[in-house]
Amino acid sequence: MAGRRDKVQSIRGSRIAIAIVIGVLLGCVFAFMLPHGFFTSNSPIQNRKLVKSNLQTGSSCESPERVNMLKSDIASLTEKNAELKKQVRQLTEKLRLAEQGKDHAQKQVMVLGEQHKVGPFGTVKALRTSPTIVPDESVNPRLAKILEEVAVGKELIVALANSNVKRMLEVWFTNIKRAGITNYLVVALDDQIAEFCKKNDVPVYKRDPDEGIDSIARTGGNHAVSGLKFRILREFLQLGYSVLLSDVDIVYLQNPFDYLYRDSDVESMTDGHDNMTAYGFNDVFDEPAMGWARYAHTMRIWVYNSGFFYIRPTIPSIELLDRVADRLSKQSNSWDQAVFNEELFFPSYPGYDGLHAAKRTMDFYQFMNSKVLFKTVRKDAKLKKLKPVIVHVNYHPDKLPRMLAVVEFYVNGKQDALEAFPDGSDW
Repeated sequence: MAGRRDKVQSIRGSRIAIAIVIGVLLGCVFAFMLPHGFFTSNSPIQNRKLVKSNLQTGSSCESPERVNMLKSDIASLTEKNAELKKQVRQLTEKLRLAEQGKDHAQKQVMVLGEQHKVGPFGTVKALRTSPTIVPDESVNPRLAKILEEVAVGKELIVALANSNVKRMLEVWFTNIKRAGITNYLVVALDDQIAEFCKKNDVPVYKRDPDEGIDSIARTGGNHAVSGLKFRILREFLQLGYSVLLSDVDIVYLQNPFDYLYRDSDVESMTDGHDNMTAYGFNDVFDEPAMGWARYAHTMRIWVYNSGFFYIRPTIPSIELLDRVADRLSKQSNSWDQAVFNEELFFPSYPGYDGLHAAKRTMDFYQFMNSKVLFKTVRKDAKLKKLKPVIVHVNYHPDKLPRMLAVVEFYVNGKQDALEAFPDGSDW
């Protein structure tokens, strides 16, 4: 009996020892896995702090290999986290751009109207006419009041003038009156022209003083004054008026508003002198060194004349004025007509966004430049019988004598009035 009792006690002691060992091992496991107990927060921050603490103190329950493995896992997770953040930023930017594009497209749809299905072949026509802007009279209340009295159908002829062109201006407005045109306005660039217009019962607008512009306005030549018109015209368009911009070296023989299409942002007379140069042509460039590919086809058109064009109050039109005025203010040697055409015609390309403006070329026999008149028309018996709407003496420096000759020929019927002048100029 005594031996059996000792054996039972021995087994009990072994079980207790095993239990103690198991308890210690479980304690180590739980101490590592749940250092703050069963009922504490398991937030990632606390876990990261715990891991870091264990790594620093070198827990007795973990081997160096396990510690190194955990360090490697942490480094890998950190890299993945950084990569995920980068991807999130990229996706956010793409989403922003997509929303921006969507918003722009929605605005275009709102402006241009409802979406439509494509019709049968040959019946599809794109929109030609941009919608006009909402007028803003707060831009210039004084000018707005003048335009209400002068304009007809929200459109008028506008010319800029200083004392340097006083005599040509007189021929200009005399023939406008003779043609029965009432909706015209002179923007006087000095006090003398303002008084001259009032004395001759000519609608006139004298701008408020502007130090940045007035010195050019008072003393500038034709090109300098031409550069100002793009800045000044902006206010007319903002007020909601269509403008037929006119230089003063123009003789009016008919009312030009009876011959406009009004289907484009800009409708301009051309410096071209025949169908090809005025309306465009396929010009073949020959480079023999290229062999089989020696012939390169190019599209050409002679420039629009920036001294006579009709411009509607649309967003593309105002953007055109802004672009030209900005370039002229920064490029002192630039010619306003060259800049005007470059902004109107150059397409978009890498690094440059072209202007999206609709344009129309005026009939060069109706809106005639002086090259057409003196080189072609006056020498052709049939063409001499045509009566143009206007004649612009833009190709010749002796402007006033030729203007007076145009009046003699077309108004007074003097058939040889144009004969004394050469085709071109003497220099």
